[in-house]
Amino acid sequence: MAAWALACVVMLCAQNAFAKDRPVDLELVLAVDISGSIDPGEARLQRDGYIAALTDKRVLAAIGQGFHGKIAATYIEWSGADKVWTAVRWSEIASARDARLFAKKIKDAPLISGVRTSISGAIAYALQLFDRNGFSAPRQVIDLSGDGPNNHGPLVTIARDAAMAMNVTINGLPIVNLRPNRFGFPLLPDLDLYYENCVIGGPGAFIVVAEGFNAFPAAILRKLILEIAGRKPRDPPVRLAQGYRPPPCDIGERQLREYFHSNPFGTF
Repeated sequence: MAAWALACVVMLCAQNAFAKDRPVDLELVLAVDISGSIDPGEARLQRDGYIAALTDKRVLAAIGQGFHGKIAATYIEWSGADKVWTAVRWSEIASARDARLFAKKIKDAPLISGVRTSISGAIAYALQLFDRNGFSAPRQVIDLSGDGPNNHGPLVTIARDAAMAMNVTINGLPIVNLRPNRFGFPLLPDLDLYYENCVIGGPGAFIVVAEGFNAFPAAILRKLILEIAGRKPRDPPVRLAQGYRPPPCDIGERQLREYFHSNPFGTF
């Protein structure tokens, strides 16, 4: 009886170990900005973009071409350093049905908004999600999209460097949006250069730029296909090629200080 019980324990441990190590081609954290500069319509547009991209035949084809033919993904939303949450937990995506189920969970998750913009907080939160997530992959990627620079929590370069030390890739999708901010907060026209210089990092890191929220769906589709295939865009950012200088990596913190100096009762 004791030998049988021991055998059952060994089998259970083996099953648990296997369950915690399901092989996939990519572990992907989709990290989406929901800070105060993004209104509910824009937040929904972002979600709809991910829903459409994840169920697109081209994305499914990219998944199918991997060694295992499957990826693992989780979907998080973030604003301030203390406002990051998981909307959809880790899920395996290997078929159109898997993709539809994942997309439906994104659609059904409550829309939550926050203030401030903590890219560093989003990265720190995302890094923890790779630990004991039930999957094992040769690549771990944080897919981070947003419409402004870091202005809350640690400097973005600290979080980026921590990710690089863990061999995790951060790819960026800056939404270059020049419409007036509803809080009167200053814009950053060079957000794409900021992302290129201060946010992305790790093996094969790249950015895909969305010129406004209406361009977001096409941008995220292109980005996911490249990400899953493990490729980079062939065309480098044009302005970098022309020699433009990126803004400093603490530009968001500087903007916030100037904003509150000029608007001591501001609510941003």
